[in-house]
Amino acid sequence: HPAGWQATCTLSCPRLELYPRHSAPLLAEALQFSPVVLIQGPRQCGKTTFARGECEPLGYSYTNFDNPVARESAQLDPLGFVDGLPERAILDEVQKAPAVFDGLKIAVDRDPKPGRFVLTGSSNLALMPAINESLAGRMQTIRLHPLSRAELARQTGVSFLPALFGGGFGTSPVPRLEEDLAEIVTSGGYPPALSRSGRQRWLWHRDYVQQVTQWDVRDLSKARSLSVVPALLQAAASQTARLYNLADLSSTFSVHRNTVGSYVSVLQRLFLLEHLPAWRTNRLKRIVKAPKLHMVDCGLTCSLLGIQAKGLLEDRELLGQILETFVYQEIRRQADALGEPYSLFHYRDRDGGEVDIVIEHGSLAVAGIDIKASATAKRAHFRGLHKLRKACGKRFAAGVVLYDGEYCTSFGNSMFAVPIRLLWEHSD
Repeated sequence: HPAGWQATCTLSCPRLELYPRHSAPLLAEALQFSPVVLIQGPRQCGKTTFARGECEPLGYSYTNFDNPVARESAQLDPLGFVDGLPERAILDEVQKAPAVFDGLKIAVDRDPKPGRFVLTGSSNLALMPAINESLAGRMQTIRLHPLSRAELARQTGVSFLPALFGGGFGTSPVPRLEEDLAEIVTSGGYPPALSRSGRQRWLWHRDYVQQVTQWDVRDLSKARSLSVVPALLQAAASQTARLYNLADLSSTFSVHRNTVGSYVSVLQRLFLLEHLPAWRTNRLKRIVKAPKLHMVDCGLTCSLLGIQAKGLLEDRELLGQILETFVYQEIRRQADALGEPYSLFHYRDRDGGEVDIVIEHGSLAVAGIDIKASATAKRAHFRGLHKLRKACGKRFAAGVVLYDGEYCTSFGNSMFAVPIRLLWEHSD
């Protein structure tokens, strides 16, 4: 390899503040059992800081494939590149050098010792056609998200999902969030954006979208209409927490609907958009089968829509819409950090029944969550949750309406109104 390339890679990635990530125990466990561990998530969510902060104290070297010299070396001679690495190595932005997976497979087949390689990736590697080797049975994947509210509050671990599935919520009152709720939603979780506010945060998100469009989308897509992508992200932001309808999403663009659909797929691969699938059961008829569309970060969503906390407070309908995405992402982050078999869905039928988030814990338990931006919870808010309870039978664990109130209140039949701040705060 050219002399000095590893030093150059190290200097190109300055150390950032290390936030306590709730996925740290998962990473430590994976290093004990798997030869290769992949940490994947959107750019700037903290993957590099997390990997280096957890692994460099254990003696791992660091290589960044954003560096063209390292990338070309791995692409031209993947086995030679891997053989030249130290015993333990972090390979950052590994999707930039897909050929290295061939070298990793040969290396770990020769020596399957756990914890040899830690990879990070800013796109879903399972969906990249350029990667010929999946490392099935040799690699464990950890999904990292933008920072959750519990991580920002430096809470030790997560508590909401265990409480939902049997632990129970405390009875002590908690303060309402009131105006702070809109500020929390608009802040998002990207570490570099959190150090900014107002116009500077908007500028960071604008530049982030431009960079993803000019580099990552171009690398993953053969289509030429890249100018569509920023406007497509803005359109998706306006549709967050709504049923995904490609015809509606593409109606304002001059390019073919299939082209828009291909860009939606690319944005999913880059962890900027997600589909929340519909929950299905044979016990209920007339179910809407379309998935919901969710943005991955509400701070980015609000910047794309040009709205700040004050404006969001004044638009209660938009607040409710983006709050649903916020809650979904907080629950998704908790589920991934716990490393347990949680599956997330939404439920809607053609008779008006709806549950914002349905959570299956393995095959044994189901819970439902509805989200309200109001300070009160009413029996009418539980209509969809009662339909879910009837369909689940003995599998039903709990139905929760999250609201901006002070008290956890039982509404009978395993139904509860729970203050929204208990998503990230421990209850007493």
